[in-house]
Amino acid sequence: MTLTAWLDRLQQYTGDRTFNPWRMYDPRCDIGPEAPRIRREQLASYLESRLPRASYLLIAEAAGYQGCRFSGIALTCERMLLGAHPRVRPEMILPRPGRRTSLPTSAFLTNDAQRRAGLNEPTDTYVWGAIADSGLPPYEVILWNMFPFHPYGDTPFSNRTPTGAELRAGLQFTEALLALFPSPPVIAAIGKKAAAALATAGIPARSLRHPANGGGAVFRRQFARRLQEERDGHL
Repeated sequence: MTLTAWLDRLQQYTGDRTFNPWRMYDPRCDIGPEAPRIRREQLASYLESRLPRASYLLIAEAAGYQGCRFSGIALTCERMLLGAHPRVRPEMILPRPGRRTSLPTSAFLTNDAQRRAGLNEPTDTYVWGAIADSGLPPYEVILWNMFPFHPYGDTPFSNRTPTGAELRAGLQFTEALLALFPSPPVIAAIGKKAAAALATAGIPARSLRHPANGGGAVFRRQFARRLQEERDGHL
């Protein structure tokens, strides 16, 4: 399967209380009907620039409304793409400038920073910060979600835990993504849900504490330690 064919499959997915960032448009919070195309182009550029060289794949649980829902890239928020993040620069993510797809005048945006600079996701900051602290070249890492779509609750600006069936549905996209790597990457699961889904499929992966709910410091320590273990194993 080619990357284009994989993106086509990704774009075709539909599910209950699930937003597909590369297929769907919500006039209440997207800039316009072109939003899903922009998100697909950003994901395509992200993967095209990494797949030839990436040796690490970090997999979390599901897309969140503050991150991939609008950026189109797992564990990545709009402020990073737009140069408005204090630490993560756009060139660490894409070889070209990123674009915003959230609607600045949306009623769901709750503060001036969101309206001015786009959405910011704390978990994304922890993950990208750990990559930067490690000295690992960012283009050697691909970030992904076991359920790559956004499972929402009562409003578009909410997250819910993906069901077991959704995680199993998402696994097919992870397996197909793995097949696009020129050589097998080192895989790390961020959080118990992603780790369990990979284990069920027989895909070997290191397990990392999810940064949410006070787990940021533990995640950073585990990431640094396991990366060093991997490096030592190749000496």
